[in-house]
Amino acid sequence: MPSKPQILAAISGAISAFIADEAAAGQTAALTALAAAAPGPPLNLWALAGRSQAMQLRLLMQRRSLR
Repeated sequence: MPSKPQILAAISGAISAFIADEAAAGQTAALTALAAAAPGPPLNLWALAGRSQAMQLRLLMQRRSLR
């Protein structure tokens, strides 16, 4: 009959293996969901340039550089 420390070691090893398997399965599921996600709408460069220009104008106004 195995001794008590051996039983405790076997139980703790089984628990840690179970936790590691669950973590690996969770990561795999997250990566699969991320890869399966549909891409967003195409990037609108005109809107991006306009927003950048508006932000730059606001920065100049805050610095009182524009007079």
